[in-house]
Amino acid sequence: MEITVQWIRTSWTKQSRGGEAAARRNAAPVGFAVPAVPHQFAHVVRMHERYGFEPRGGQEDLRKVDVMLREADRRLRVQPRVESLFGIPPRPRRPPAVHLVPGQWVRWQLNYRFSSASGMQDWSYWMDTFNVAYGPVAVDVFLSEPTVYVDERGPLR
Repeated sequence: MEITVQWIRTSWTKQSRGGEAAARRNAAPVGFAVPAVPHQFAHVVRMHERYGFEPRGGQEDLRKVDVMLREADRRLRVQPRVESLFGIPPRPRRPPAVHLVPGQWVRWQLNYRFSSASGMQDWSYWMDTFNVAYGPVAVDVFLSEPTVYVDERGPLR
């Protein structure tokens, strides 16, 4: 069965935590039309404040995308990976994996806050959005409302 994965990473610094820059960041899309990508790859979109949150697309081998996918009995189990190193915001209880049947898709969002190891640089932030569809889909599938939405974003302060 076909699996379509779109991974969107929006990243910023303290400069985009308020005002006009935050408004541009918050207006960034969470879904894009899917270009023709071989099924062993994910459609990857990066948006960074240094480029005015303009989308920059590409593709990545599915094995390098931080989402676990397991297919069994005509169902797809989906759950993003979260490394313990990325503990901010704290995630003491993560939502369970989502199980999709053909024709369904999930949008799963997580956010993070980082500091340099030495604490010499300002905080940086990012939000990952994983759009995962199970079965054949139209190129505009991720522009619609998902079958399942998981919001695992937390306070970043």
